[in-house]
Amino acid sequence: MKIKALLYFVVAILLVSCVATKNKKYTFNQKYSATKIKEDIILLKQILEANHPSLYWHTPKDSINYYFTETLATITDSLTETQVKNKIAATIAHLKCGHTSVRFSKQFMALADKNKFPQFPLSIKTWADSLVVIGIYNLADSALQRGSVITSINGRKSKDIIDNMMQYISTDGNSINFKSQVLTNNFPAWYRNIFSVDSLFHIEYLDTLHQPKSITITSYNPKKDTAKSKIDTAKKNAIVKIKKITKKEKKEKKAAQLLAYRSFIIDTASSTAFIKLATFSKGNLKHFFRKSFKTTRQMHLKNMVFDIRENGGGRVDNFLNLTNYLKKDSYKIGDTVAAISRAYHFKKYIQGWLPYWVLAKLTSTKMEDGLFHNSTYETELFSPKIKNHFDGNIYIIQGGYTFSAATMFAATLKGQQNVTLVGEETGGGYYGNTAMHIPAIILPNTKLKVSLPMYRLVMDKTRPKGRGIMPDIYISPSADAIKKGIDLKMMEVKKLIKERSN
Repeated sequence: MKIKALLYFVVAILLVSCVATKNKKYTFNQKYSATKIKEDIILLKQILEANHPSLYWHTPKDSINYYFTETLATITDSLTETQVKNKIAATIAHLKCGHTSVRFSKQFMALADKNKFPQFPLSIKTWADSLVVIGIYNLADSALQRGSVITSINGRKSKDIIDNMMQYISTDGNSINFKSQVLTNNFPAWYRNIFSVDSLFHIEYLDTLHQPKSITITSYNPKKDTAKSKIDTAKKNAIVKIKKITKKEKKEKKAAQLLAYRSFIIDTASSTAFIKLATFSKGNLKHFFRKSFKTTRQMHLKNMVFDIRENGGGRVDNFLNLTNYLKKDSYKIGDTVAAISRAYHFKKYIQGWLPYWVLAKLTSTKMEDGLFHNSTYETELFSPKIKNHFDGNIYIIQGGYTFSAATMFAATLKGQQNVTLVGEETGGGYYGNTAMHIPAIILPNTKLKVSLPMYRLVMDKTRPKGRGIMPDIYISPSADAIKKGIDLKMMEVKKLIKERSN
């Protein structure tokens, strides 16, 4: 039976399970009729009810039914794809599942770069009710400086802007820190999709001396840079044709790509290794960890710092591999790792369902509670490595974008005697999350994509439910620190290392 299942798995990997998304008549951000939109939303609810294992985990069933009914009632006329996406995003955000989110259609994304419309001209760092400038697109607006605190945009107060935007972002439980970081990553796009873009923006702000001021600035138009970028691209292409790329250049390019995923720096003065991890998915991490911990042992380093503020998660096996170098005792992934069904009743609309179905057949078993449990993850104890295991001081810097497998890493080490968590509340849930296998629902009319996590993971049923991991030492963002380019969280870690070494 296992051989047969393995054969299914191999076939599944070779096959491409997809939903047709091409539409030759598609125009960018086109409108859809109210009837077609409602059909998509009704179907989405049916698919979630059939397969989502945590549909009512944080919000009662009658409330979820109410939110879907309310959304359907507001659709009385045709809407653009952006408007439909906002409607669906606001509805499924009530699930409070950070792995259940909506994305634009394949057609929309394919044309998005070609349709470079004017956009909000500032990069913004958001938290709580604060909007702080971190970048300026139009050089003429230099009166606004990095670190300026915006109090209103076109008459909308900063808190109202943030609250309005956050209702469209899904997160684990009641932690809003993840939402803040998502907005920070691309504030102009979120502003455009929710408020649309005016030609002028009246900005009220506090300058870097905290004096109230106002300024009117124009929108940023990427099309103005298009001509220049085309010339630059043509020049680069011409150079490439003339000059053959050497092996050394290829190697340097690959090294630069790897540095975007992970880095390892040693400070011999403080006897510290600094590891930055932006993901648990890419970067040849198993080799990277083995080499890093071997070097740490050989140099007799006393401290290790892991910066996972930008780590949105990734592969569980990479999280396990790293944790085994640091954890003192045996541990397991979770108390519960279970799906409500292995069947995909609406497989016609679910992209990539076949490999996940085969994996579920191989790894899960139906238990007395009617759920399909991954018994390996629920019962297997993972043991610390002996070779190159690190027993010195461990510091983990976390933030709102620390999510999924990155949260599992921090949660597993939290409370260990030699571990200190520094930063802000994580975006990922401390109690657990809904993830593991995540195919995508392709809604038939609008072609919008909605992620569909299949397994509920309860890491530890004794932990508080509904929030992220709280740090041992909380460090809030600061407009003054942004102005000066200071990393407050890293400064705190270095201060702790110095104090403890003394």
